[in-house]
This record gives sequence, structure tokens and C-alpha cells, in this order.
Amino acid sequence: MDFARSADPAVQRQLERLARLSPGRDILGLERITALLARLGNPERRLPPVFHVAGTNGKGSTCAFLRAAIEAAGLTAHVYTSPHLVRFNERIRVAGALLEDAMLAALLEEVLDRAEDLNASFFEVTTAAAFLVFSRTPADACIVEVGLGGRLDATNVVPAPACCGIAALGIDHQSFLGDTLAEIAGEKAGIARSGVPIVTLAYPDEAERSVDAAVVRAGARRLKRGEAWFLEGRLYRDGYGELVLPPLQLAGAHQLENAALAVAMLRHQQAIRFPDVVMLAGIEGARWPARLQQLGAGPLVGSREAWLDGGHNVSAAEALAAALAGRKLHLVIGMLANKDVSSFLRLLAPVVRSVTAVPIDGHDHHAPDDIAALARGLSLGASTAPDVPAALAGLESPILIAGSLYLAGQILELNGELPQ
Repeated sequence: MDFARSADPAVQRQLERLARLSPGRDILGLERITALLARLGNPERRLPPVFHVAGTNGKGSTCAFLRAAIEAAGLTAHVYTSPHLVRFNERIRVAGALLEDAMLAALLEEVLDRAEDLNASFFEVTTAAAFLVFSRTPADACIVEVGLGGRLDATNVVPAPACCGIAALGIDHQSFLGDTLAEIAGEKAGIARSGVPIVTLAYPDEAERSVDAAVVRAGARRLKRGEAWFLEGRLYRDGYGELVLPPLQLAGAHQLENAALAVAMLRHQQAIRFPDVVMLAGIEGARWPARLQQLGAGPLVGSREAWLDGGHNVSAAEALAAALAGRKLHLVIGMLANKDVSSFLRLLAPVVRSVTAVPIDGHDHHAPDDIAALARGLSLGASTAPDVPAALAGLESPILIAGSLYLAGQILELNGELPQ
């Protein structure tokens, strides 16, 4: 559960109701969300053209690129993403603007009242609320990020998306999705729909077999990197021609792959059309907080060079290590208890000068002492601190704060950089 809080009393009352929901929070499945949406008049059937994005890493960034491209064309997009970093409102963007508190409170109350006897989960109620407000507000497109997995995720009720996409795959959320990459890939590819293009990256063989099988079962049309579209450096190519991707605001070579995935999704669907030059201009300026984000000067970091990343699994650590190769940074890290902190540290070790481990307030997390001990086992100097301000005391540039999106949200709030 995401421990949402709001300074608005009306919103906070509804968030407290959300926090009490059970047992649905621990169970994947479409039965409850389907029943709830039926009570609300099936808003999922009245959405603008939907771009549905799954993946272990990169799906949020891909959604950000899609949104930036669509808005650069003068079009409007609803966007549903998770989790929030600072404010619950970040999850639901209506025709380009974050949902305002008054509307959010009324919306959550309406959906929660209809969900009372369904044992719906936090995420199911949130998804239903997003689809309901999206169905009531005109827009040109709707971008929906999968919450967990794909096949049984609450977002997987849209009958006919304009296009589906799958970003990078890796090992995460094993208790829900399976212990192998093949099992996880099959769950992610469960968003495939009959007759709908599904744009993907290329994956290891075991994942490829699962993705192909899921696409065939659904009767979808797969458009795979290396077959239907290609990316070499910044050069993107598909059956419609070549494009040179611009330099990106989002740091890291892995973001080029996410941008290319968004480009491929936009070029292989028919619901909305606009010139490539406009799409590229939008992608160039796309932003997505806490994804290798350089923090601005602020009350937490001062004028020091500090980077923030919410990555928390092996795939994220690999991307971070590649993006920061050749550098040595002071790492401040906090990580949830169900994440593989040992592998995360091992992969980041080549770019780390020192480690300071911190707790994540309000969440079950790895003990800072245990993280520090693992770091020392990798021959890294390590210490602990009771919180991030204490961890940063005395550290010089450059600094990397990583390990959890929940921790990232705290950092953005402390540094005065609320997501907009």
C-alpha cells in the first residue's frame, strides 16, 4: 500500500478510506475491478484512444515520452501512472492537468461508496476513479501505465486499446508474477489484445517465447525491435522511414530505448496522427521525475551536484551503472525489504565512492545496518544515518540518492521540487 497523504482534509478523508481496503491489496485479478466498473457504468469503454504500457523498468518513462509527443502536437492526453512520488494527485492527469483536490475528493468518495462490499484494493479503486474521470472529460488520447504485471492488473480491462507497448523486462515482484523471466514476461504480455498492435523491445530467448505465446493467444500483432523497428545509436528506422532521435532531457542511454519505444507505438497505430517533427520536438523535452534526475539547488542538497533515481531492482541498477560509468558518486540508499539490495549494490559498486544507508519511513525496509554491512562486503566505505538530511551532511559532489520511489518522493518534497 502506498501510504498516501494529503494536506487537503477532504482528500485525506478519502485516502484514509483507501488505506483500510482489504484483502484485495494482496490479490491480483480482474473480478473486483470488473464488478466495480460495471457499477460505475463501465467507463473503461468510453475512453479516448488508449496507449497501454507494461514493463519491469521504463514503462513510466515511455508514458512520459508518449504524453510529451502528443501534447507537442497540440492534442490533449489523460495519463494514469503509479505510484505517486509526493502527492496522490500525480497518478491522475486529466487532459494535461493534475487532478485538483476538490475533484479528487469527490471522485474518490463516489468510487469508494460504490466499492464498499467488493473488497476492492487501493489500486483497483484508484484505477476505477481514473477511468471514471477520463470518461467524463474530453481528450484526444489516454495513456495508461500498468501497475503490476499485466494480465491480471486492474488496468487490463480496456477492451480495445489503440496500441500496447512493453518496455524492458527483468526480475521483480516475484511473489506476484513468478520467479523466472519467462513467467514474468508472460504476465507482462498479457495486455495483448486481438487485432491491436503491441510494440516491444527484444528480450532474452526465455522471455521471447513467453511474449510470443501470449501475443499469439490474444490474436494481437507484435511489432518487435530488430524486426518491425530498429534503433542504432540515435537512428530510429521502421517501414515508414528513418528518424534521428534528439538529445533527451531524461538522462541515461536506456532512455533512448524508451523514447524509441514511444516513437514506434505512435508510428504503428491509427487513432491519432501528427507530423514526426512535432513528435520529436515533444520527446526531446519530456521529463519524468526521479528517473536519474539531477536535482536543482534547494534546501536539501544546496548547490551540490545530486542525482535522484527511484530504481529498485537489478535491471534499474544495470541501467544506472551504465549511465554513470566512469564516475564515482557518494550513494545514499534506502530500499524496501522485498527488494534485492545485495545485487543492487553489487551492480552499482563500480560507480560508488561511499555508501550511506537510510530507513524509509512508513514502509517495511532493509535495516540500514544490514545495507551498510553488504556494502562493506563489497569493499565500499559505508555508514548509516537516521534520515536523508543527516546522510547528506558532509557529503561532497557528486551524490546519488537511489533505491526506492518512496524515498525519492521524500527527497523531492524536502528539496522543494514537487512533480507538476
